[in-house]
Amino acid sequence: MVGKKKTPPPFSLLIFWPLRLPSPVGRCSLVEVMATGTPDSQARFGQSVKGLLTEKVNTCGTDVIALTKQVLKGSRSSELLGQAARNMVLQEDAILHSEDSLRKMAIITTHLQYQQEAIQKNVEQSSNLQDQLNHLLK
Repeated sequence: MVGKKKTPPPFSLLIFWPLRLPSPVGRCSLVEVMATGTPDSQARFGQSVKGLLTEKVNTCGTDVIALTKQVLKGSRSSELLGQAARNMVLQEDAILHSEDSLRKMAIITTHLQYQQEAIQKNVEQSSNLQDQLNHLLK
C-alpha cells in the first residue's frame, strides 16, 4: 500500500471512508478490510457500520424533530403577530371613534351652555316684566 494513491470507496461506503478498523495484521483501511474478506474483520466491519448507521439515523431523527418544532413555533409566531396586528387595528379604530365622540360631545356642551345662558337671560327678563306688570297694576 506504500506509494499507492488511496481511491475512495463506492458512494454507499463513502460516509465511513477512510475508516480504520482493527485487523489481525495491524491496522488497515476500510477498502483493505473489504478486500481481505476475512470473516472476523467482515463481522466487525458490519457491526461498526450498523452502529454508525444507527447513530446517524438517530441524529437525523432528532434533527428532524427539532426542525419541525422550530417550523411550528415560527408559524405560530406569525399567527400571533397577525392576531396582534388585527387587535391593534381594532383598538386604533376604537380610539379614533372615541376621539370623534369626544369632539361631538364638546360641541354639544358648548351649545347647551349657550342655551343655558339664553334661558337665564329670558328668566331675568320675565321677572323684570313681571315686576313692571305688578307695578302697573297697582
